[in-house]
Amino acid sequence: MNRKKLLALISKKNERKAALTTKADTCEDVAELRKINAEVDALNADIRGLQEIVDSLPDDENNANHASVDDRTAAMNGEIPSVVGASAHGQQNRRAAETDTDSPEYRRAFQEFVTRGTPIPTELRANANTLTPDVETVIPTQLYNRIVEKVETTGMILPLVTRTTFPSGIVVPTSSVKPVATWVLEGKGSDRQKKTTGSITFSHFKLRCEISMSAEASAMVLSVFETNFVRQVSEAMVKAMEMAILNGDGTTQPKGILKETPEPGQALTAAEINYKLLLDAEAAIPQAYESGSRWCMTKPTFMRFFGITDSGGQPIARVNYGISGVPERVLLGRDVVLCGDYMDSFSDTLPAGAVFAFIFNFSDYALNTIYDLGIVRKQDWDTEDMLTKAVMSMDGKVIDKQSLVTLAKAGA
Repeated sequence: MNRKKLLALISKKNERKAALTTKADTCEDVAELRKINAEVDALNADIRGLQEIVDSLPDDENNANHASVDDRTAAMNGEIPSVVGASAHGQQNRRAAETDTDSPEYRRAFQEFVTRGTPIPTELRANANTLTPDVETVIPTQLYNRIVEKVETTGMILPLVTRTTFPSGIVVPTSSVKPVATWVLEGKGSDRQKKTTGSITFSHFKLRCEISMSAEASAMVLSVFETNFVRQVSEAMVKAMEMAILNGDGTTQPKGILKETPEPGQALTAAEINYKLLLDAEAAIPQAYESGSRWCMTKPTFMRFFGITDSGGQPIARVNYGISGVPERVLLGRDVVLCGDYMDSFSDTLPAGAVFAFIFNFSDYALNTIYDLGIVRKQDWDTEDMLTKAVMSMDGKVIDKQSLVTLAKAGA
């Protein structure tokens, strides 16, 4: 089978996957959702297998049927909402199979590409068949692993959320079973327990960060350059991820926690910060969701709570310093996560309706990451500078908002 027919078959399988995704959006039967997911998994496996065959074909086979990298990427992605993804482990294996990106020669060539824009020699260049079409070259596997490790362990909010690596477009069923015990007469049956089911489908949004690497960096020792590169990429991406986890619009980036509408009675307003406000917030949390839920606010907002005492004169906020010396903040016995400048601080000038603090179990937020890291260099026509950008794909959503309690500034 020639390349053209293989790509057509991949396209048909992607169309079938798109139809299944649409069907899953309205499906409420758990068994049917599992059946759909099983078929989607099989389609993904078929597509990957077909793509491997396409990649193994000689470049000169049937020149008329030869497909460019963009064509192959489009066929893999299907130009539909359901895009074939891969886990971090799968991406790493594919990289290793394509080229030895950990060789000293490739790593040094990568340094020259980032700092000077010098193209990586053809004999060293990795196959550009990634899930991010505008990537010019892939990051060496060693740097890639260090970036992933640092991204997953740093930040204030990122380590608290649930991390997944589902292929984008796949339907992931979510369900909450809340059985209620009832007394019945002997020989009588109890009411059938009802199960609330739903599903979630992850899309993929591109996250890009500009890297400030001057030409002088090309003279650095390789290990120093790589350390600086990992630091700049991971710090920029962690900040962007955490900002999206809180405030993402869900259109061009993952949907943030504060874009969700809290359950009735869990969206509180206040004209001032006082002890009663905290009691009302604690009372609004459903008992089943108390465990694991944390406060989230800025440091200036926390300091406003810090001076409040209860009726016995005891401060309601505490700052503890553990063995590591890292401050641990607690508010009425509940852990507090400071979120930097990701949200507004309480002040007299804060607009009405603006959220200044909230309670949430961050494990109920799923951040789905497709670790397909790559590098692209483009010219900034405003400054005429060459910009080096790192690119990766991800999506995120709240999978259960029952624990969300928000505090917003009340109107005049």
